[in-house]
Amino acid sequence: MDVVAGLSSLSFESELTEDEKKLLYLRARSAGLTFCGCAHAAFVCQLLHSLRCSIKSYTGVTQSVASAGNGDLGVGILGMGRLGKQLLLGLLEKTSIKPSYIKISTRNPGSVEKSLPAEVECFFNNRRLAAWADVMFLCCLPSHLPKICRDLRSHLSKRCLVYSFTSAVPVTRLAHLLGHDFIIKPQYEFVPCDTEDLWLSCCHLTKALTDPFLIEASCPLTIKGGITLSLNWVCAVLYSLMNVCTSASLGSTETISLINNIFKEKGVNNVQLHAHSFISSSVPLSDEFFPWISLIDAQTKDTPLLHFLSSSKSMQQCISALYKSHLERPLK
Repeated sequence: MDVVAGLSSLSFESELTEDEKKLLYLRARSAGLTFCGCAHAAFVCQLLHSLRCSIKSYTGVTQSVASAGNGDLGVGILGMGRLGKQLLLGLLEKTSIKPSYIKISTRNPGSVEKSLPAEVECFFNNRRLAAWADVMFLCCLPSHLPKICRDLRSHLSKRCLVYSFTSAVPVTRLAHLLGHDFIIKPQYEFVPCDTEDLWLSCCHLTKALTDPFLIEASCPLTIKGGITLSLNWVCAVLYSLMNVCTSASLGSTETISLINNIFKEKGVNNVQLHAHSFISSSVPLSDEFFPWISLIDAQTKDTPLLHFLSSSKSMQQCISALYKSHLERPLK
């Protein structure tokens, strides 16, 4: 129960000047960005985790497709400020990744260790995190990024997906600093909207992630509440799945089959992905393997997958259905 509800003199807005009140819309934007960022990151991790488990089941052998050694996805979070903490909650709440396969590197591990699940390892060693992780989230300030990238540059494996929340640093610049092209950076934009206030109910992330209305509003292809996300982000996510299969030495036929199976497992049956959804028909497949795809190109250039998704409303509906299915199902 909110004991100050209805008491205007005790409200947050009561002490603001008229000029400051004009900026109140930023609260909703901040809450919306946090919710969408964490929800989308959880979706990506669950897709990768599902694919890795499928690869393990398909091959029938324990190969080095995961740093954990048994098919589980190793997730690292670099930085435990407000966003890092919210991201951890989202991953624990909305993915089937075990807490023991999540590691954190922060400058002050002692200040956060007591609030973490016992299985989540926390330390201050960015290089160790980079060498271990299959997916690494950058939740650091832009001013810290150059030094962090110098630490990470020679320790990142090619197969480690870097997912950056660092603002004001374009993905092309980040790729240069890291010497790495397996990077996803969601590019959120804002548009004037009368429904921005819907994000104000996201003050408690774990509770918000159980709200079907907010999950629907955050769907990457149809985000509401004044926030948009480029279709290039979806392309980068799907290309990352393809690269994971390529790094596991799977041919194009097996790759397409396993990716399509992710949709079918969630009851999304009318998926129509095929080899030339990903690459141009003029590009030969060497020994039936997909080439390694730079995610920098996937996010900054026109690609065959971008053209395919742009023209296929049914495929967009499949992706939206997959997103909502992952987020709405209580995994934990």
